[in-house]
Parts: sequence; structure tokens; C-alpha cells
Amino acid sequence: MLSFLVLTIEFLGVIGYNIYMEYLKQKNKIIIKNLNNFNIKHILECGQVFRYENCGDYYLVISDSQIARIFSYANETVIECTDENYFENYFDLKTDYSHIKQQLSQFEVLKNAMEYGGGIRILRQDKLEMFISFIISANNNIKRIQNSIKKLSEKFGTKINSKQFGDYYAFPTLEQLNKITEQDFLDAGVGYRAVQLVKFIKQLNEIDLEVFSALPTEKAINELIKLSGIGPKVADCVLLFGYYKMDVFPVDTWIEKIYNNYFSQNAQISNRTIIRKNLTDIFTKLSGYAQQYLFYYERQNKNSKKSL
Repeated sequence: MLSFLVLTIEFLGVIGYNIYMEYLKQKNKIIIKNLNNFNIKHILECGQVFRYENCGDYYLVISDSQIARIFSYANETVIECTDENYFENYFDLKTDYSHIKQQLSQFEVLKNAMEYGGGIRILRQDKLEMFISFIISANNNIKRIQNSIKKLSEKFGTKINSKQFGDYYAFPTLEQLNKITEQDFLDAGVGYRAVQLVKFIKQLNEIDLEVFSALPTEKAINELIKLSGIGPKVADCVLLFGYYKMDVFPVDTWIEKIYNNYFSQNAQISNRTIIRKNLTDIFTKLSGYAQQYLFYYERQNKNSKKSL
């Protein structure tokens, strides 16, 4: 009987299984069976990533030099991709989000947000891409950010020809980024950030991006904000989405509003450094997860009267 099961698995091409997500990993494909903790709309539209497109029947995602199409059905999600191992890591499929939600359920303020955006997962994204993307994102809107990143990738990134996906462009490498001029960045629509990006890329040539992985979070932030174009919020975003540090809490207009509506017991607070500290004190090592649930809920319900 055991031999029959092994032969069946080999015939189907199944090469992976995880009890937390109930997903099967095949050559160039991942099939997710349990959707309680995976919703591609929640994941891609919660503000953590920019190189994606809603194509109607599916979402298209490009990360670094990899590409995937994600189809959502009633009982499963199918990820067709160039590298199943890359996207298994990218979507953080080995992390038990049921346990994370259980820990966060002690906070009443998160109940509705976790129910509404229950399919959110923090992506494990390319570090270089995160730096450039979030510098571009400062005081910007998502459509403009996406267009800028697309233009830069198509003009300076490597063109990849895939039999399955056709032609697409990888995000530029550091070597390719070094060739981009201030005018090139302006042509890509990044505005005043062009000067910051050129300077930042020059600084990158003297830095090993992996050094921030080993640093304690606050030390990493102090070092990051010394770099061109990186303020406290961008530093938090890069550490959360590029380095998977969960003890950060990026604060923008939406989080400031949430804090003053649901966390502040005194007068309205506009100092985002104070807001960030107070929120990380509350949520500690779960701060990054809490931020994404709250941010997604607030932004998606901005025109309704729904409250947490």
C-alpha cells in the first residue's frame, strides 16, 4: 500500500506538502487547498507590493526575475510560476498564520480587521527591489508607483523569454541600476525622488544589504535612515517586507487615523514616531502582522461607515 502511494505521488508530480497551508507543490505550480489563510487579493492589495496586475481571471506577479499567474477558485488557488520553490518562499507558505491570528485575537481592535483581511500573508520580497520601490512610494499613489517600476524594469531590467509566460522584464540588478541617470528616473515618473534614488544607488555600492538582517531592528532603522530617500516609514516598510522583521509598524495617514480613533486615550497625536513606538509596545513581535490587517481594513473601507 505504501509503495502504491509513493508511486501515485511521483506520477502526479507532487514534491511538497505543508500541514499549515495544505498545499501541493509541483513542477512550476503550487496548488493551495486550504484558503483560510490565503487570499491573493488581500495579499497583493494590502500595500506591501507593487509589481502585480489584476488581469481579471488571474493576478500576474513579477518579483526579481520570477513571474507567476495566480488563479483563485472556490476550493483552491493555483499558482502557475517559473519557480515553485521561489514562490513557496515568496508567499511565506511555511508559516502558520492560524497561530499568528490566534495570538492576535487577544486584541479586540483586530477582530474585524483579521476577519475582513484574513487571507493576508506578509511576502518575502527581494531586498533591492524593496528599497527602490519604497523610496519611489514616499508620498506617492499606487498607480504611479507601479508605472514607474514597470518603466524602469522594461528599460533597464533584463528581458526574459518564457515559453509559458512570454516576454517579461526582471527588476534591474544593482549593476543595471548604476546606469540609470537622474533624467532616466524623471522620465519614469518618480519626480523629486530621482535625485534621492541616484544618490541612494551610489551608496548601495558601499553596502552589503545583508548586513541589516543581523542588526537589531532599532539599530537597523538608525542605519537605514542615514541613506538617501529613506525616512522612518520607508525603513519600517523595507525591514518588514524585505527583511521579514515583524517588530516594526509602518505609520502613514491610515495608521495615524486608526491610532487616534482606537488607541489614543488622550488628545489627537500627529507625531508618528510616538504613534509607532506606542503601537510596537502593544503588539511587540506581532506588530508587522497587526499593521497589515489594520492598514488593509482601513483603506478598503475608507468610503464606508464601517469601524473596527
